[in-house]
Amino acid sequence: MSTQQRILLLFAHPASQRSRANARLAREVRELPGLTFHDLYEAYPDFDVDVEREQELLAAHDLVVVQHPLFWYSTPALVKEWEDLVLQHGWAYGTDGTALQGKRWLTAITTGGGPEGYREEGIHRHTLRQFLAPLEQTALLCGMEYLPPFVVQRTHALSDDELSAHAAEYRRLLEALRDGSLDDERLRAASYLNELLDGEVS
Repeated sequence: MSTQQRILLLFAHPASQRSRANARLAREVRELPGLTFHDLYEAYPDFDVDVEREQELLAAHDLVVVQHPLFWYSTPALVKEWEDLVLQHGWAYGTDGTALQGKRWLTAITTGGGPEGYREEGIHRHTLRQFLAPLEQTALLCGMEYLPPFVVQRTHALSDDELSAHAAEYRRLLEALRDGSLDDERLRAASYLNELLDGEVS
């Protein structure tokens, strides 16, 4: 019997009190057994990141989930600050930097626009995977496995029922990753983890 994966969820929304989609997703999973929910903007409103604490959290978990809205084709500012300070040379990468080797990284993002805009012929001229390439390379440089992202799009147009359905999918996905019940080959082959939710996750 495989050991359950310990999940660290880094929630990053600079205005979570006004959030609809990310707040709904977070509410669905924050009490999930085996998951540590860590609100970065709540913990560090002045961007004064406690590097030692963050490194201890990373060391104690197997899967790191970074959940945030897509801001100008990237992350909210505090995520970049967290990366710059926490993922230190000699700890996360580089000479003797092996603290994160073998762990997994999952990006869970929301976009206001629909998927049709995130294509080479769309208004944004690139796919979401292309915009997320810096996060993927960061994870790979740290010796982590970068999983295909979980994406909820066109959030401004979603009904409450549709948003609740996405939140339920998110929970099922994290439960499956925690329990190791996803086929690794299909997992790595997917462009987005949403693709696996029909039939793959029970």
